[in-house]
Amino acid sequence: MKQIAYSKSALKALRRIPAGQSRRIRSKIEQYAADPASIANNVKALTGSNYIRLRAGDWRVIVDDQGVVLEVLKAGPRGGIYE
Repeated sequence: MKQIAYSKSALKALRRIPAGQSRRIRSKIEQYAADPASIANNVKALTGSNYIRLRAGDWRVIVDDQGVVLEVLKAGPRGGIYE
């Protein structure tokens, strides 16, 4: 299992999201860190960058999966996360 590190902006966004949704997003992140193949249909490489997108319902999480640490960069609703 990879270590998970959250950026300051990702933690701030996860605190603002309703508690149930935040738990769901965190569990998806932990599931991906434990076994990336288990949720492969919800993960996609972002065009033009080295980051990946993790889908959790209507929410999206931008993740840097380089090395042994899974760094969560951004979290937010699907419409505004890519800006």
